[in-house]
Amino acid sequence: MPPTHPAPAVPAPPDRAPDLAHPFPFDPAHGYAPTRLLAVAPPPGPEGFDAFWRARYAAARAVDPDPVVGPAEGERGGVRLHPVTYASTGGVRTGGWLALPVDGRPARYGFVIGHGYGGRGSAAPDLPLPLPDAAALLPCVRGMGERGRRPGVPDTADAHVLHGIDDRDGYVIGGCVDDLWCAASALLRLVPELAAPGAARLGYAGESLGGGLGALALPWDDRFGAARLTVPTFGHHPLRLTLRCTGSGEAVRAHHARHPEVTEVLAHYDAATAATRLRTPTLVAPALFDPAVPPPGQFAVRNALAGPRTTRVLTAGHFTHRGERAERASLDALGRRFFARWLGT
Repeated sequence: MPPTHPAPAVPAPPDRAPDLAHPFPFDPAHGYAPTRLLAVAPPPGPEGFDAFWRARYAAARAVDPDPVVGPAEGERGGVRLHPVTYASTGGVRTGGWLALPVDGRPARYGFVIGHGYGGRGSAAPDLPLPLPDAAALLPCVRGMGERGRRPGVPDTADAHVLHGIDDRDGYVIGGCVDDLWCAASALLRLVPELAAPGAARLGYAGESLGGGLGALALPWDDRFGAARLTVPTFGHHPLRLTLRCTGSGEAVRAHHARHPEVTEVLAHYDAATAATRLRTPTLVAPALFDPAVPPPGQFAVRNALAGPRTTRVLTAGHFTHRGERAERASLDALGRRFFARWLGT
């Protein structure tokens, strides 16, 4: 399913990958010039892909999130932070942080903000929120982060990404997507003005793991009106399985070498395939150089997006480099403009 909306004009990427000194025994750009990255097409996906995800979404929406909020833990970035727990699928109860406007005013906007494979030990890295007068739920998906740990689910990236990988219905990544949907349900329950008639739809922001999970979650959920996906993972598994990296993808590559039958499971969890169904306006920020998430997979997600998209190409992801701070500040500023445009009430 090709994208149905042309991308708006963006500055042309450089004509070659960045020349960054690095310690890795492989090329984190994988020999892909920017023009070649823009040509990476998504895999078509297996038969039943849509039905699989629609059924998961329906099951998650049927869950009563039963959110429980604790006393305020402090204020930062214009919001008051509370611990929160909520119910998700499979009897899982996970947690995170609820951010509310510090002055007690009703929230005009709501966000669910995903985290990377380092987990989430606090809300601080994701503050301030993308828009003022906003509330947000910052979840820790099952098994990961300070408030997502769960008996029997590994809490390190390399082990977590393999948990249940031999079972399409039991793969932990599916449960993590469920946790995002249920986080949205919990947020709308806790901040009822966000669910009122005429209220702005929710925004989603996620980086790395959170970017890939967002691409998998958003095509099926019309509660979201805009998204930002930064260096998204899980894009184009058939290609990723051929590309060395330092991230969780390397654990998947090694497992696949021993158990090639997991290809069928991975096909149902391909963020690039899902992006061909994603019509929500999306700001996508793929990187030209990334040792943890191979750039061709990131660009496969970007290229597949079926709705209005805005692209900001990053020099590198998961890698400290000169100019990184200014580049991220520019991306954050673009994100504020992007969400203001698409979530305006």
